[in-house]
Amino acid sequence: MGKDAAVGERVSAAGAMLDPRRAVVVLIDLQQKLLPAIAERERVLANSLLLLRLSDVLELPVILTTQYRKGLGEIVPEVTLAAPKVVPLDKVAFGCFGSAEFETRIAELDGRDQVLVAGVEAHICVAQTVLGALAKRLTVHVAADAVGSRTAANREIGLRRMETAGAVITSAEMAVYELLGRSDAAAFKSMLPHLRG
Repeated sequence: MGKDAAVGERVSAAGAMLDPRRAVVVLIDLQQKLLPAIAERERVLANSLLLLRLSDVLELPVILTTQYRKGLGEIVPEVTLAAPKVVPLDKVAFGCFGSAEFETRIAELDGRDQVLVAGVEAHICVAQTVLGALAKRLTVHVAADAVGSRTAANREIGLRRMETAGAVITSAEMAVYELLGRSDAAAFKSMLPHLRG
């Protein structure tokens, strides 16, 4: 693929807005023994919860993952409370696409070709998941303010790598407004209290 073709693909991915009929939210490894070590963890958690609230309002599919749950613990209670019906998928591969169960869950969401990703760590599990999704020809949006690493430097390196590979770097609020689409719907009114502040 020539340089112009690669740039054209990236532009078209960045220009394609998230669509509630096509999107799935993937929250990676927000676990009890991992999250406390993450730089700006409060920001990561708050914006991840915002995405979960939106998923509930718009009835978007959600996939939650844990990395080696036996060692790193369960998902933090705030996330479990926000998505009580979602059964987390445990994995040992860093990238979610290294898990056959994850691949099955994605495949079962027929027609869902947009993946909105959040979680930790940006330069490891998030990046490898995003690269795996891009290899499957999925459109990937990464909510940068809902993604973290133990160090700010590794977070930035992870985000740059994902963007260079073709992921769309966005924010949780930007994704929320794209998926809501309009201000005169019940969904927007339901989300409004969470968007103020």
